[in-house]
Amino acid sequence: MTTIDNGVNVQALLDAREALKSAPEAAQFTWRASSTWTKGVHSTTTVQKFFGLGQEQTHKNETVFAADHPEVFAAEDNGITPIEYLLVGLAGCLTAGVASVAQNRGIQLRSVEATVEGNHDIRGILGADSDVRNGFNDVKVTFHIDADASKEEIEALVAQSQKRSAVFDALTNPTDVTVEVA
Repeated sequence: MTTIDNGVNVQALLDAREALKSAPEAAQFTWRASSTWTKGVHSTTTVQKFFGLGQEQTHKNETVFAADHPEVFAAEDNGITPIEYLLVGLAGCLTAGVASVAQNRGIQLRSVEATVEGNHDIRGILGADSDVRNGFNDVKVTFHIDADASKEEIEALVAQSQKRSAVFDALTNPTDVTVEVA
């Protein structure tokens, strides 16, 4: 029998799912990011601490993200645009899901690539047309997956990943967002 290894500890995930069924309060997580303005439209955002399993947690490393706008927006292009980070999050979440589902279903992956494109009419954010929304008009994710599986099995992997994706859910369902000044 061939051992499938996509690098995902599915048993730990299944065990966590079972444990949290009887302790739903431990499943309440608060993810955090802290952004500091640098200059112009350039900012840096750090991520390290979060709350989960009933207590404060810390990632092994602090991660710093640079956000800016490209030179065609009269900016210095010191990082990707904030809306591109949504694409990064969606690609990362769906790809992680594909690996996890494949491991759980005994499918060996050889390669997984996701291309994510968001169509965006920037007249909205520029205030040039009040009928144009500020965000994406639409987003398309295209997977190229090489695995020991049929096309139908690969499509089922992607469908299950989409079904369980936190980022897909946040982008496709209304989420209450509060912005305030402290």
